[in-house]
Amino acid sequence: MSVRVPITIACWDYDRTQALADGRIRPEGVDLTYLALPVEETFFRMARYQEFDAAEMSLSSYVLSLSGNDSPFVAIPIFPSRAFRHNGIYVRAQSPLRELSELAGKTVGIPEYQVTAAVWIRGILAEFHQVPVESVRYRTGGLQQSGRVEKIQLSLPAGVDVEPVPADQTLTDLLLSGELDAIYSPRTPQSMLDGDISIRRLLADPRAAEEEYFTRTGIFPIMHVIVLRRDLYQSHRWLARSRSSRLSSTPSTTSSKNLARPRQTAICCPGCMPRSSRPSR
Repeated sequence: MSVRVPITIACWDYDRTQALADGRIRPEGVDLTYLALPVEETFFRMARYQEFDAAEMSLSSYVLSLSGNDSPFVAIPIFPSRAFRHNGIYVRAQSPLRELSELAGKTVGIPEYQVTAAVWIRGILAEFHQVPVESVRYRTGGLQQSGRVEKIQLSLPAGVDVEPVPADQTLTDLLLSGELDAIYSPRTPQSMLDGDISIRRLLADPRAAEEEYFTRTGIFPIMHVIVLRRDLYQSHRWLARSRSSRLSSTPSTTSSKNLARPRQTAICCPGCMPRSSRPSR
């Protein structure tokens, strides 16, 4: 009788992983437990404590983990989340900011400096919109809940100004009070989803900017990657191929409820993101 290796994976309930979550597909040789956890919880628990055998992880967090001599993770080429991020820049409704190039010299809130969405935004602004990374002051903290901290210790070059916001403040509050000029965030502020018009996207038509970016570069930005704990990989190297083949062959099951999620994309389809692609009013 063959013995399956018990594996626990933490990953959000995407359309492309649903068959793994409900057991329709099982990786060969594996007894799989699938934990459908919110991405922020998964990232923190995996990056800080390596709590799971495998997990969805922020691409930037994974890359940072490789900078040391003893990286705890091995990634497999499966990307559960991809998204354009021109839609993830928010300002006050009455802000004079209308163009991406106008962010130079401003103070911007971000959940964490190394959040993948913010990394992509900084790179796009620097390469295509004359906003050097060091030209912006970055303030880190929770978008809607106070107390968020960096998951991974940072070592930044001189000239990059990054500071946490006060422990009892949120980025949304500081934006509305005028202490922040903008926010870079993978999440849509809840007040916008609830119909509050005090915050808007900086770009009136982010969808057009995203299409132009894709036409120019051919890039559909990677947000998250699947990682294995390195100790597990070293004991069972075949797991990487088993998990990769099964994840890549998982069928998609999409519902209308999934289309409206305000944070990570439940579906990996850039043309099916109704909230992020609507022009601001």
